[in-house]
Amino acid sequence: MQAEILSIGSELLLGQIVDTNSAVISRHLAAIGLDVYYRTTVGDNLNRLAAVLRQALKRSQVVITTGGIGPTADDVTREAVALATNRELVFSEHLMAQIEAFFRSRGFKFSPSNRRQAFIPRGAIPVENPVGTAPAFIVPVGDRCVITLPGVPREMEHLLVTRVLPYLRERYGLKGEIRLRVLKVVGLGESGIGELLGDFMEKGRNPTVGTLAHLGQVDVRIAAKGPDAEAAQRLIEPVEAAIRERLGDLIFGVDGETLESAVSAQVQRLGVQVAVAELGSVGVVAERLSQGIGQGFAGAVVLGDTQAAQRLGADLRRESGPEVKAGILAERIRAWHGVQVGAATVFEEDPGAEPPVTVVGLAAALDGCVERREYRFGGDLPSMRIRTATLALDLLRRTLARRP
Repeated sequence: MQAEILSIGSELLLGQIVDTNSAVISRHLAAIGLDVYYRTTVGDNLNRLAAVLRQALKRSQVVITTGGIGPTADDVTREAVALATNRELVFSEHLMAQIEAFFRSRGFKFSPSNRRQAFIPRGAIPVENPVGTAPAFIVPVGDRCVITLPGVPREMEHLLVTRVLPYLRERYGLKGEIRLRVLKVVGLGESGIGELLGDFMEKGRNPTVGTLAHLGQVDVRIAAKGPDAEAAQRLIEPVEAAIRERLGDLIFGVDGETLESAVSAQVQRLGVQVAVAELGSVGVVAERLSQGIGQGFAGAVVLGDTQAAQRLGADLRRESGPEVKAGILAERIRAWHGVQVGAATVFEEDPGAEPPVTVVGLAAALDGCVERREYRFGGDLPSMRIRTATLALDLLRRTLARRP
């Protein structure tokens, strides 16, 4: 069986609000083994919404809507569900009492417009909302159902977890579980990872393996489906071990771990501090380190040009190439702050490249040894800076990890 999600609201189509609800719903449905095949966004228009609902019910057993059940005139989801399922709206005294009690308990003034929220399609299962004013409801349609949830993310997820998921498990006998493991990778592009892991990414496998590219980083997702959570996790373990063997220290973390947390772990292990000098990257490395490694961050100097580096005692005017200059800066910033670790970035334009190319030098200095890297980036400057920060943190992670 399959599910689909309808996100409702003209503000979503206008780009005023980013739809996070669909992602949250998808994750929760995946965890109970229910596949989401379609996700649609539709504005606050009664006829268009009803048409989308009819289409969704033709192809999916479970249709979940989010948004459009507030008290204002443009909240038309309840009317659209009634229209799409050929039902009339009826007033629920029970839901009205719940809405009034919510207002009283919080000292809010009840508005007559909130009375609209107590109307639900005839035959619908009411779902009280203890954390908001918009009750939800479930409309059974033969072997299918429409589940209508609020658009406020906190309210939506509360009702989804406490009421909707138990309903779906019981009604459809859902016993499967899907578990995910995400391996975080820096140092190899998505295409290179795809070549290394191609056999794991073949269709029809369980677990499935896929990739998601970010600026400077790639996530490798392992998804396993089993009769329960433990069985799904057991399927993941050998695949994860094999992928780790192939990718080695390109993997810096799993799931919610970040490069900052990986660097922080090494900083704490060694009891060191890190200082940074940036020429061209406008402090993006320092920002991430300052937020991610706490007291392990000693400080940073952001330089506007090579001449400014002289105040650190680094004369870069005679040096050739950003990689060499970054190495000098890393050692000088380390000594200047009197700490054990220095890191540096240097941006330079390649005057002979067409289209334009920026050459980026990175360096990390530790115990008199300097690790250096050089990259050639095209594209817009903000993206280059994000990639530079990611690669600089990864160079720090690797440099620190090699010290006993």
